[in-house]
Amino acid sequence: MTVDIVRDVLAWCAVMNYAALLVWFLIFSRAHDWMYILHSRWFSISEEQFDAIHYACMALYKVGIFLFVLSPYLALRLFV
Repeated sequence: MTVDIVRDVLAWCAVMNYAALLVWFLIFSRAHDWMYILHSRWFSISEEQFDAIHYACMALYKVGIFLFVLSPYLALRLFV
């Protein structure tokens, strides 16, 4: 496997992961009440806790994309 292939795979991984993050955010912002009703059937959490959990998970996912996909891509792009 060459460096060019790895670089291309990481670039496409970043695109797909950010697309998934965008879809998650759009569904969360557009169907917030429906999602809260659905999840409150399973868990007894307040709406504030529900929002905090989703925003924290979105932030963690974004940091994960940066650490595990974008950082290696940028390292390969800039230094190899």
